[in-house]
Amino acid sequence: MVRVLVLNSGSSSVKYEVIDPESTDTLLSGQVERIGAGGAILTQRRHSDGVRVKDSGSILDHRDAIRAILELVKDEKKGLGGDAIDAVGHRVVHGGEAFTGSVRIDERVTEEIRECIELAPLHNPHNLVGIEAARDRLPDLPHVAVFDTAFHATLSPHAFHYALPYVLYRRYRIRRYGFHGTSHRHVLARSAELMEVAPDSLRLISLHLGNGASACAISGGRSVETSMGFTPLEGLVMGTRSGDVDPAVILHVMAREEIGLSEATSLLNKHSGLEGLSGISGDMRDLLEEEEAGEARAALALEVYIHRIRKYIGAYAAVLSGIDALAFTGGIGENATTIRSRALEALEFLGIEVDPEKNDPLVGGEEGFFHAGPTALLVIRSGEEITIARETARVVAETSADH
Repeated sequence: MVRVLVLNSGSSSVKYEVIDPESTDTLLSGQVERIGAGGAILTQRRHSDGVRVKDSGSILDHRDAIRAILELVKDEKKGLGGDAIDAVGHRVVHGGEAFTGSVRIDERVTEEIRECIELAPLHNPHNLVGIEAARDRLPDLPHVAVFDTAFHATLSPHAFHYALPYVLYRRYRIRRYGFHGTSHRHVLARSAELMEVAPDSLRLISLHLGNGASACAISGGRSVETSMGFTPLEGLVMGTRSGDVDPAVILHVMAREEIGLSEATSLLNKHSGLEGLSGISGDMRDLLEEEEAGEARAALALEVYIHRIRKYIGAYAAVLSGIDALAFTGGIGENATTIRSRALEALEFLGIEVDPEKNDPLVGGEEGFFHAGPTALLVIRSGEEITIARETARVVAETSADH
């Protein structure tokens, strides 16, 4: 059995799972939080018997975090033992145009990931630190980078170009890259499996709805359009991100409020979306409760959120020349039954009809169908880590002869 350690390194956290990519079973899962803040917390659960660990202490940086994770994973009593890991898969947010697929990590790859930092300054630096820390601690194991952007490398030029002076693309590679690629790839594979059809036979709209949210139109097994763009800011309304907005609005606000680039970036990414509209919260659970209690701005935020989803469904139906299936994933997509049903209202002309009796039970990780019309409607459990594990195993198998 091959066992892959999947690492997702953020600014102050590292999430991890040990997965058997063949069976897709998760053997261990855990995370380190509050790195560098004092009082860091490491939690882990062994899935075979439910053994849980929760430790706290000083973890100053990602190197300390990786060391603590590996010690716990290899612990005979609390983890999986000394030979617990055969390969390491790293989530990397942005691969730019350099990476159109998953790759085995070497010095050249780390340098090219470093060059993509300017495209994803909030994510790639932390992903890279995690890679370097893990390679230092596990130098004899293969390490593989799996990119959020890679699934969208199949976008046609007419889909990825912005109508800006072409020189800006040549100089700075300004274009649509798309994100959540590992999630959309998993949604395609799992939808095809549940529908018992070949993945390349589906015209599928995948909706990843979490604190971040994106839509993807998939045809012939390939991403042909996606809502996130040059950065993860574009597209659907999100927890604290604005999604689509007239660029002139930002210029106008910057001038009137006399704010600079940093403040404008924070406004769009951290103080907009559901939180900005409602003035209450960016958490869907809070807003649904407030709407039920009669809070008008919570209701407005939800209506804008739902309208944007419905608009993208219509646009992507046109791009795909029809829909065979539409799938929801992510924390909201998997659990907010009312958001699913409200977003799909009045779409019967696309063959989309919701069966409430099938929709309501699909929460808490339950997968299945909830359609009453000819277009299949699915809920798919999040599987980004499984995709990373499978991609890691595939790349290692393909490249082992070269190493």
